[in-house]
Amino acid sequence: MRTISIVSQKGGAGKTTLAIHLAAMAAATGHTPILIDLDPQATAAAWSDWRAGESPEVITAPHTRLIETLAKAEELGADIAIVDTPPHADAAAVQAVKAADLVLIPCRPQAFDLHAMKTTADLTNLTQRPVYVVFNGHQPKATAMLAQAEEIVGSLGLKVAPIALSERAIYRHATGAGRAVMELEPIGKAAREVEDLWEWVRRQVSAKPTSQIKAA
Repeated sequence: MRTISIVSQKGGAGKTTLAIHLAAMAAATGHTPILIDLDPQATAAAWSDWRAGESPEVITAPHTRLIETLAKAEELGADIAIVDTPPHADAAAVQAVKAADLVLIPCRPQAFDLHAMKTTADLTNLTQRPVYVVFNGHQPKATAMLAQAEEIVGSLGLKVAPIALSERAIYRHATGAGRAVMELEPIGKAAREVEDLWEWVRRQVSAKPTSQIKAA
């Protein structure tokens, strides 16, 4: 089982939006994902409730039980685990980073968010796991802003994922309805962003593509 942990010490960074969309894409492409919600607010779990049992499965767990929860999920057949972490919680973030095959840090490419990135960078720079920042919440085609933000992130010793998630109303509409963007607008621009990001993530953790899963 491959584990992808999503961490950020800043609130409102877009962790849960990223987590549920990656989990939904994993399910849509033939995987058996589990989304582990470590946040006491249980936002991802609420989204799952609104889906009335439709995949992906979301479970809540305290960070102190993360390793046991991952082991149980793998025992039950999960092949992808997405770990959603709370903000302002060093212990939970550290546990999630240690358990991960890939760490993603969502960040809005804005001054306050980038300034707050240092705290998260300090938590992840000592790990041997690959760590990437995923920009989100910016205006489409904001290439100059993204380039400047990438320089700042690089100065903190972090890499940037090649696909970003733009500011689009469909993300709010979809998550509020217990859906993912590709379920509401399957050929929309947001859906393409999520599909491209998932394909890149899948390659980073060496997960089998859909065709290989179906053939297995």
